Order: sequence, then structure tokens, then C-alpha cells
Amino acid sequence: MPKALKNILKFLAFLSIGVLMIWLALKDMTPQDYADVKSAFLSGNYWLIIPAFIIGIGSHLSRALRWRILIGTQGYRPGVLNTFFAVMVGYLVNTGVPRLGEIARCGVLANYEKIPADKLIGTMIAERALDLVCLGIVFLLCFLLQLDIVSAYLSAEVWPAAEQKLANANTTQLLLLLGIVLLAVGIFIFLLKRFAASQAAIKLKALMRGVMDGFLSIVKMDRKKLGWFLFHTICIWAQYLAMLYVGFLCLPATQHLGVTAALTVLALGSVAMIVSPGGIGVYPYLVQKTLLLYNIAGPIGMAFGWIIWGAQTLLICLLGLISFIWLPVHNRKPAGKS
Repeated sequence: MPKALKNILKFLAFLSIGVLMIWLALKDMTPQDYADVKSAFLSGNYWLIIPAFIIGIGSHLSRALRWRILIGTQGYRPGVLNTFFAVMVGYLVNTGVPRLGEIARCGVLANYEKIPADKLIGTMIAERALDLVCLGIVFLLCFLLQLDIVSAYLSAEVWPAAEQKLANANTTQLLLLLGIVLLAVGIFIFLLKRFAASQAAIKLKALMRGVMDGFLSIVKMDRKKLGWFLFHTICIWAQYLAMLYVGFLCLPATQHLGVTAALTVLALGSVAMIVSPGGIGVYPYLVQKTLLLYNIAGPIGMAFGWIIWGAQTLLICLLGLISFIWLPVHNRKPAGKS
């Protein structure tokens, strides 16, 4: 299958998830709900988007600096601006096809800084793996800081559904599922060994080595670099949280919500960004459902979700386009001036 067609199909598949979520959010709305959403939009203090943008730029800069530290452990020192531009171009591509942006940012930096792409991909995957750990910590903090809210939600919504699923699944079905998983792993290992000399296997092994080098690069850091690496990691997530808290201040109906509510929105909103292009449809839907836990009416939650998603997407599009245009201009300068 041609690569372009594959990317188009991938985009349509992820976009369909976003469209489905938009439909789910709108299908049961009454004329009064639409009026409430409109009223919520009109009541917003949109001047607060300016400090939210500043915080957002800071989070993207911290991500670029953290990635640059990780690349430095491989013996390369890319320019700060080139690294930042590459990150923003990657975010821009991700708004079209999730995860393709990660390859794009590695390709951009490899092209302008002459760094082997497999080294960059290894550090990028290591960085994303660390982000998954951080997301897990965010979920854990949500649970520990809001035991009453989380336990009430689990008791009312999650456990009954899970029990129903398990009750309908017999032992034979569970064993069959386990067998399929083990068979898939066995086939993968067999094919890797059987075609070890093939070009695809060689590339896969090189990628796996690059990923391992990326993980080991964190361990290899000296104390000073590790300190800055962890500092920027904390900064990234703290600034994500701060953006959402400022977002709460935009609407009168959400101004009373605190940091713990922002933490919950951050956790579920991060999941939304993974499953659809730029979180379209999914992000506002999950935010709306999350804010119901804090007694925020559905129409208000929907308006808030679209405001936050719109602000984040606008920032990424602006910075991504500027980065894409400015990259060749910036790299006309003599080497060493970054």
C-alpha cells in the first residue's frame, strides 16, 4: 500500500473517532442545552487566553530543551531553535495524524542538524515512554487526592459495567483470548528469527537498538544533566496543569474549580489527544464528562472543553506554521549561530 494512502486511511480512522464523539455529545441536546452552550461561550473572559498561550509556549520550550538534553547524551548538540522548531512541526503534523508527528520532528531535526534519524527516534521513544510514566503519576495523584469523587464514580459507572462484561465471559473465552495473545507473540518472535537477514528485520533491530540507547541515555546522564532533565519534565506537566487552571478562570461557572479538578481534566484530556487527530471531538467530550463529576452542567462542560481545545489547537497551528516557515530561513545562517 502506498505510504500516502496509508497515512490518509490512518487520518480518516482517527478522525472518525472524533466525529463519533461529537455526535455522541450533540445527539441528546435540547434547544435549551444549545442556548446554555451559547451563553457559556458569550460569558467567557477570552483575555485570559493570552497568559494561557504564554504558559503553553513555555511547556513546548521545556519539551524541546528536555529532548535536547536527551540527544546530548548521544554525543550531539542540536541548536535550541532547531530543536524547538522540530517539536512544533511535530505537534502540527500530529493534529492531522496522531503519532506521525513524532516521526516528522525526528526527520526535521535529522535534516537540519545532520543527526542519524535512528538515534533521534530512540530518544523520542524514550521521551514518550517517560511521558506515559508521568501520565500514570497524574492519574495516581487524581485518585489519591480525590478518593471520594473517584470511588463514587467507579462504584456508579465502572465496576457495574466491568462486572457485567466478566459475567458474560466464560472460562473458555478468556483462555481463547490468552491463547491468541500468546500465539501472536510467538509468531512475531518466529518471523523475526526466520527473516533475520531481511532488510525489514535489520531495520527493526536497528530501531530497537536505537530505542534501547534512548532509554540508556537517561541512565548515563551526569547528575547536573539529570537534574535539568527532571526539572524540564516537571515544568512540562506543571505548565499543562497551569494552562487548565487559567482556563477555568475564563468561565464564571468554572472559576471555583481548583487544581485537583484541573489535574483530572489533564489526565483524561491527555488520553483524548492520543485517540483522535489533535483530540478533535474526543477532548471536548471527555472534558464535558469529567466536569460532570464536579457538578458542572453538561452544556457548560462542553463549552469549556471546546474553548480549551480550540486555544491549544490554535497555539499549535500558529507555532507549527511559524516553525515550518522559519526553519529554512534560520538555517541559512552560518553554522554555530542558533
